[in-house]
Amino acid sequence: MKVTAPVLEHHREPLGIGESRPRLSWRSETDTPGWIQQAYRIEITDAEGTVLTDTGRVASADSVLVAWPGPALGSGSRVGVRVQVWGEGAEPSAWSPVTHAETGLLTRTDWTARPITPDREPADASLPVALLHRTFTLDKAVASARLRITAYGVYEAEINGTRVGDHVLAPGWTSYHHRLRYQTFDVTDLLREGDNAIGALLGEGWYTGRLGFHGGRRNLYGDHRALLAQLEVTHPDGTVTTIRTDEAWRATTGPVVRSELYDGEVYDARLARPGWSEPGHDTSDWSPVTELPAPEAELVAPTGPPVRRTKTLTPVEVITTPSGRTVLDFGQNLVGRLRIRVSGPAGHTITLRHAEVLEHGELGVRPLRLAAATDTYTLAGRRVETYEPRFTFHGFRYAEVEGWPGELDPSAVEAVVLHTDMARTGWFESSHELVNRLHENVVWGMRGNFLDIPTDCPQRDERLGWTGDIQVFAPTASFLYDCSGMLGGWLRDLAAEQFARADGVPPLVVPDVLPLEFGGIPHAVWADVAVLLPWTLYRRFGDLGVLRTQYPSMRGWVETSARLVEEGGGLWRQDFQLGDWLDPAAPPEDPGAARTDGDLVANAYVARSADVLAEVARLLGEEDDAVRYEELARSVRAAFGEEFVTPGGRLSSDAQTAYALALCFSLLPTVRQRLGAAERLALLVRKSGFRIATGFAGTPLICDALCAGGEPQLAYGMLLEQGCPSWLYPVTMGATTVWERWDSMLPDGSINPGEMTSFNHYALGAVADWLHRRVAGLEAAEPGWRRLRIAPVPGADLVFAKAAHETPYGRAEAGWRIEGETLVVEVCVPPNTRAEVQLPGDGEPFEIGSGHRTFRRPYTAPAWPPAAIRHPFSSPGESSGAL
Repeated sequence: MKVTAPVLEHHREPLGIGESRPRLSWRSETDTPGWIQQAYRIEITDAEGTVLTDTGRVASADSVLVAWPGPALGSGSRVGVRVQVWGEGAEPSAWSPVTHAETGLLTRTDWTARPITPDREPADASLPVALLHRTFTLDKAVASARLRITAYGVYEAEINGTRVGDHVLAPGWTSYHHRLRYQTFDVTDLLREGDNAIGALLGEGWYTGRLGFHGGRRNLYGDHRALLAQLEVTHPDGTVTTIRTDEAWRATTGPVVRSELYDGEVYDARLARPGWSEPGHDTSDWSPVTELPAPEAELVAPTGPPVRRTKTLTPVEVITTPSGRTVLDFGQNLVGRLRIRVSGPAGHTITLRHAEVLEHGELGVRPLRLAAATDTYTLAGRRVETYEPRFTFHGFRYAEVEGWPGELDPSAVEAVVLHTDMARTGWFESSHELVNRLHENVVWGMRGNFLDIPTDCPQRDERLGWTGDIQVFAPTASFLYDCSGMLGGWLRDLAAEQFARADGVPPLVVPDVLPLEFGGIPHAVWADVAVLLPWTLYRRFGDLGVLRTQYPSMRGWVETSARLVEEGGGLWRQDFQLGDWLDPAAPPEDPGAARTDGDLVANAYVARSADVLAEVARLLGEEDDAVRYEELARSVRAAFGEEFVTPGGRLSSDAQTAYALALCFSLLPTVRQRLGAAERLALLVRKSGFRIATGFAGTPLICDALCAGGEPQLAYGMLLEQGCPSWLYPVTMGATTVWERWDSMLPDGSINPGEMTSFNHYALGAVADWLHRRVAGLEAAEPGWRRLRIAPVPGADLVFAKAAHETPYGRAEAGWRIEGETLVVEVCVPPNTRAEVQLPGDGEPFEIGSGHRTFRRPYTAPAWPPAAIRHPFSSPGESSGAL
């Protein structure tokens, strides 16, 4: 029996945290079946090891996000925390390992630094990356040192010639007008008594760089890049020396001539300044900096991990295109950049162009729109030079290399994968290789688009935090990775942007950088992220705190939707809704032309969000609100039935999405309507030949709706369909991520002519949540996985499927396999939890405690494949609903 080191809040690295009373979580690891924690004991010590708090034995089974039992921490407080627990016996476990944690700067008055800028005048074009430098002398030895640092733009810091940390594109992208994130680094080992120097590279990033489509805009947040840094050096006698950004710093430019998120980087190695961040470097030709006023935005510590380099890939093939160009194929659509090792004459330039696909054998750059996605490197003439861009990233599988000196050795080029460094927590596998590849595509799509914020796509002139995308994908995301801290911080930006608007509507993208004509009206599905994403995080991570923090935002949106309903005479009526965006029937030039009425989608979501908020209000003790929102949901549900549903369950939009919403959001009050809707949905699916006919609103729900209607094999039919449009069509076309459109690439190998044609969009990969919960049968029955539900639904010609998830209590697993006429189900329930098990053929579910279990049941495979309904005049291989 052992206990893991406690985790504070959702921090993987608890240095410079922003909470004065961080909640604690731990796991108990034991082979004892059915083990339940009976009590715990928490000990908190200070930096010297003096015990600050010892709770003694506390009778409780709680082990996730337990309230901080000690005194509130001040800025820069360093503590050690350990835990021991009791089970049913009288003896406690051994103490857990100690987690050492340290707070950041918790009040504005702790900051004495001021932002400094190298920029004299606002620029309407890209700027070279600036070098900032300051020397200083320490007249005492160094006991410890912390660097607190952020930027208007993106930065990398160096001390005495050594890079500080391994963050990429720090400080990341927040709603800079409202919240500016800073980082804390332990730099004790980089400093010495005597002369020292600190330096930083400062790029434009999201702050002054070009953002948005249709050419975008520059200087969205301000006219000047700036660095804000505070180096606090503690000496053995307890005194502190602080080095801060001020007018004593100097600035110049170096080898990075330009570095932009969309267009890439221009690097001239001949302009390098060796030793620029070391003491003694000659800065006589450097320029003074200008000190700016203190930030008006709140300075916040990170709630999630930073962006890092997480993997490298080598080329799998060197391709010579029909036009004679050299292209490297890395075998995987990824997000990151290239790292090259090269030798050649000084002044020689190498050009690296990036794209996700090839079109007719050439680099397919049209989907990039106005993003150049091109890096150039001019050699200094040294024996071996290594280059990797600093302040840009690309979405690509293929890289065209032009101007390589001599013969290109593919081993000299590697792709560096970048994303927020979240812990992987979820896995899925089955006997169907194409389904496995689909799931892997979902994982890679999430990795690429969780780059500091949850973006829609990583490659073209967009890369924005679209709210609808993450709303529908969050259940999948929160299974695959521990994204709780990252998304919790993003939700705080959402709330800040929402309340900065006069109408209180969550914007379409967060941070909000859209012109008013794109984001000036509310849209269901997108705005509902304010309610449904916090709810998903609560359900998956057991974090009631995220509901408390986001409650004003949640309530604000539902109050707005209630006003819209009232203005519409009982239903929300609007000329245009994004609705079931990217319905496969929509033409390339009009992705919003869905088969399902936008008003139907909008009012389904009003009812859903009101239902959820009523439950949240009750959890938070807001009983009056709970009653109000229950009544709102009831009235909208009744009006929905009158407006959109016949007594027999037929919907005014006779489309897959309409029925999926009605069934999954409990919008059909009578048994007759539910049965009728389920039958009609099944008929539509059969008539379509199992081709998908849903967009953003319907895709996450369609398989669950079929299962709810007693037709799981039809859901399998849709899952395994390979014709276009379907989930597996892109897989058969060689996709390694999820596409934005069901037919981003046409069967003839040409790219869809629509302006929006990304090959890395995670939204339609929301089906993976169904794979985890229904195919493998693993889901949370209570918030935070305190109680599990194991309910596999075997089907099609699959002979096994399994899923695993690292819950807050430990690893949970569920899987099944078919052995002749026997279904074998194997489960693993983590300690301190219980599970409800519902096996095929059993009448009632039963409950089990923690541990490993194997169950066997007689099993008769379903008839497969299910029959489609074909038009009497169609050819044998054609379904009447094929698009």
